[in-house]
Amino acid sequence: MSPEAAPNEATFLELEYECGDIVAIDGQRMSPAEVLQTLNQVAGANGIGRLDIVENRYVGMKSRGAYETPGGTVMLRAHRAIESLTLDREVAHLKDELMPKYASLIYNGFWWSPEREMLQVAIDHTQQQVNGDVRVKLFKGNVEIVGRRSSHSLFDEKIATFEEDDGAYNQADAEGFIKLNALRLRTLASKRAKGT
Repeated sequence: MSPEAAPNEATFLELEYECGDIVAIDGQRMSPAEVLQTLNQVAGANGIGRLDIVENRYVGMKSRGAYETPGGTVMLRAHRAIESLTLDREVAHLKDELMPKYASLIYNGFWWSPEREMLQVAIDHTQQQVNGDVRVKLFKGNVEIVGRRSSHSLFDEKIATFEEDDGAYNQADAEGFIKLNALRLRTLASKRAKGT
């Protein structure tokens, strides 16, 4: 369904995650196939998931692809939302670097390759703490994250605040951090100024 023809009323869903996988929608436990089928139906009815892209094929040509992936669109947005709570910054960044290679291997038919299996072990390890719930709002082609929670959340309001944080963060510490972090840039600027 096109977003313009979608209902004028939003649909809300609560997705429950265990080890990075959706295991229930609105409290009803489902198999992975049932999760995708349900999300395809509900999100598709809200005009979500139409993609028109130009792809790079394995053989070197570019091709245009028009896809309809409502369930996949919701799953990706919601998964990133729960990961934003549960993954350490550096783990999240490294996973983001690895995912294009992982996707390329699968797209190009290398599911059974040792390199895909190696990446799978790393990805599975990152998902051990990706547990919790994500609430999504589906409306006229849009997926909006309206809530997320996890018992493994790394977000701590006491640390994230600029107010009283019980000593978790001292503003004075920032000066030394900034100086050390900029050391390589100061060295580079000095060398360039000298023409070396």
